[in-house]
Amino acid sequence: MSTGAASSLPLTGDHELLRATVEQFARREVAPVIGELYVREEFPYALVARMGAMGLFGLPFPEEHGGMDGDHLALCLAIEELARVDSSLALTLEAAVGLGAMPIHRFGTEAQKRRWLPPLCRGEALGAFALTEPGGGSDAGAIRTRARRDGDSWVINGTKAFITNAGTDITSLVTVAAVTGEPEGRRRQISAIVVPAGTPGMSVSRKYSKVGWLASDTREVSFSDCRVPLDHLLGEEGRGYAAFLEILDGGRVAIAALSTGLAQGCVDECLAYMGEREAFGRRLGEHQALQFKLADMEARTHTSRLAWYDAATRMVSGLPFKKQAAIAKLVASDAAVANAREAAQIFGGYGFMNDTPVGRFYRDAKILEIGEGTSEIQRMIIARELGLPAHG
Repeated sequence: MSTGAASSLPLTGDHELLRATVEQFARREVAPVIGELYVREEFPYALVARMGAMGLFGLPFPEEHGGMDGDHLALCLAIEELARVDSSLALTLEAAVGLGAMPIHRFGTEAQKRRWLPPLCRGEALGAFALTEPGGGSDAGAIRTRARRDGDSWVINGTKAFITNAGTDITSLVTVAAVTGEPEGRRRQISAIVVPAGTPGMSVSRKYSKVGWLASDTREVSFSDCRVPLDHLLGEEGRGYAAFLEILDGGRVAIAALSTGLAQGCVDECLAYMGEREAFGRRLGEHQALQFKLADMEARTHTSRLAWYDAATRMVSGLPFKKQAAIAKLVASDAAVANAREAAQIFGGYGFMNDTPVGRFYRDAKILEIGEGTSEIQRMIIARELGLPAHG
């Protein structure tokens, strides 16, 4: 049952048309097949190709590089509508656009953009963003992967963990954060380097065995004397960490939209179920205790949507949005986890089944409080943005 989620807030004609188009795609084409793909832990290649044909992977990029001349708000609207039905597919889009292609768009040379962006914008290829390391976790600055100059090449050594879209059949590149210099008495220099798929010395592990997001691709990526040309440096040498932090701010808005979509999906499913299921001689929707649960779920969802809309609107307007992005990510991920828990309770045994939307929502929700910066990191960012001192 659809509630017309995002239409409760004012959108321009183009944005509303996009939202409604993706909602229809998710209901008609994703919903009927995603349960089987999820249970089989199978990457949804056919759906990704369809999304590419719709232009979703090129939404925030200029037409000259194969994009749709849209903005980050448009991307987040598409992500929310997909996540109302399935988070794996929404995450695939979010990571491919926000993490795979966006660094090239933001920091690449014109030659790099023309070389790598068009197939990414068409959804014919996927990019990955390799920042997190096995021993790093939330401490993204504790990077151990190294890249050294050797003649006309960078030689990269190190390992990255939890990298989305790193090992699909259509993955074309991985952008890796690596230490490229350690000046005495100064901060280490961290740079971003593009490594095309199939480059000797780069190896991609088997898919992780995950709790959720089972229809998305997540792997470890290792580099052993992996050699790429010097012109694969993305942006300025030594500025890679600052660039990645900028990318993560936008990514947090997108994950907030994904979280809101999952929270809304829980409301959608429970509203339909409570109108059909009977217990103790009455439909579930007639029980006030369950009405209150659903009211709280709707309130959390609406609040989350307001938060990510605010952050996205500030972002596309060129206003500071770091604090708003952290607030949106914190509030929306909390709402997703709470709504998934309540939805599973309302559905009872059916809410514990992998082939039901609610079962998938329950498994997919927890990672939203961890990925793209944990809830603790978001609170730290908000406190610092308020002017409070950093703590060691």
